[in-house]
Amino acid sequence: MDNNTLDECRAVYLTAEDLRLAASILYNAYHDDPFFVDALSTSDKFAYEQKLRAAIREELNTLWQEKQALIGLFHQTRLVGVACVVTQKVPLGEGRYWHWRLKMLLGTGWQSTQAIIRKESSILELLPSKQCGILQFIALSPNEQHKGLGHQLVQAVVSWCDEQPELEGIGVFSAQEAHTRLFLMHDFVSLGELNIGSVAGQLLFYTSQQDE
Repeated sequence: MDNNTLDECRAVYLTAEDLRLAASILYNAYHDDPFFVDALSTSDKFAYEQKLRAAIREELNTLWQEKQALIGLFHQTRLVGVACVVTQKVPLGEGRYWHWRLKMLLGTGWQSTQAIIRKESSILELLPSKQCGILQFIALSPNEQHKGLGHQLVQAVVSWCDEQPELEGIGVFSAQEAHTRLFLMHDFVSLGELNIGSVAGQLLFYTSQQDE
């Protein structure tokens, strides 16, 4: 993708009409994600894919209902990337609402729901304060990889963070080296190694660069 095409991309908040396509982008991007492969573990490929769809659908709907930041990267009118940030204004980890737990339980099962809760709790323990967000999802459409759009999407996230006066920064769990390198290029730093289930990774953190 050339620079002119990159210039035609814009980052805006998703609308309700965008959620179905956003869920599809996230599903394809996270299909082989180490955390979900571990958390939704099953020998049945079809069952795994059903559980992954349910987990993404429920989390996306919850973030929408809670008015969290759902950022879409558009090339002209086409959605090509998605980033979802949740702040601690929404109960996370062990504080998750019962209705979220019930829907996630029905969609993914007890063990998978508990694994998601443990992941969030582990991240929260390492964040500097309660005024920090978590980057829950970030993904590009499969056909949009290796075009420079990943940098634009991460930059959209950090720019959004810089504009939130109550937010001190954003944390993200990264278990893949290529993803870690991308975040580090955008001023994320490692807060330390983190093992979630059988998956080893790092908790990366971006500190808000708000104007004085």
